[in-house]
Amino acid sequence: MRVAMPQLLGSSARRLGIVSASVTVLLSLAYAVPLTAGLMSLPSPDAPIGEPWFAMMEILIIISMPAMVAMMIAIHAWAAPSRKVFAAVGVVFMALTTVVTSSVHFVILTVSHRAELLGQPWLQPALSFRWLSVTYALDILAWDVFFAIAVLSAAVVFSGDRLARCVRLVLIVSGVLARTGLAGIVLDGAHVRNIGIAGYAGVFPVAALLLVIVFHRAGAAPTGALRDESRAVLV
Repeated sequence: MRVAMPQLLGSSARRLGIVSASVTVLLSLAYAVPLTAGLMSLPSPDAPIGEPWFAMMEILIIISMPAMVAMMIAIHAWAAPSRKVFAAVGVVFMALTTVVTSSVHFVILTVSHRAELLGQPWLQPALSFRWLSVTYALDILAWDVFFAIAVLSAAVVFSGDRLARCVRLVLIVSGVLARTGLAGIVLDGAHVRNIGIAGYAGVFPVAALLLVIVFHRAGAAPTGALRDESRAVLV
């Protein structure tokens, strides 16, 4: 069986990959500041992160999500033909993550803090960002389910040289940790969900940083999965 020859990454897709991965890294570093400060200020592990840290995190999440989707699209362009289907799954589920979490945080940012709504009996179970609430449950769906599927699907794309294998490993760790955050629902403990936060706020930016290198190298010669697939093999 002859393995299909992959195409080199085009200049537009390469620039998209470099820019989107770089923006993801930079915004993730910025996100780490209020996240760390907010976690350190908690009176107890189960308490929600307070202001102004939470509002800063909401804004950074909303503006970072388009870059993460663009990065997944660049991965799809980079992927070898036989693995583009997995990259496509990654694009779809990262888009779902973006729609759900951006909607959640935009509503919280613009609606939940309005003075005329404070004291309403439905506000706490609907719009507060703590368990149990509708918005918190939707955010868990976005990150611990959709995001985990996205990065685990993208991980399948990468194989071949050392850099590609490193990307694959980091994406797998990010997805597994994000999925582990679901245990917070079963155990009814917000501190358990912090495991999931480590997956997408701590590990995923490392994958994005490695992808900057992958996309930079893709302009000259196939790397990773492209190099692996570029050898026509007769079996």
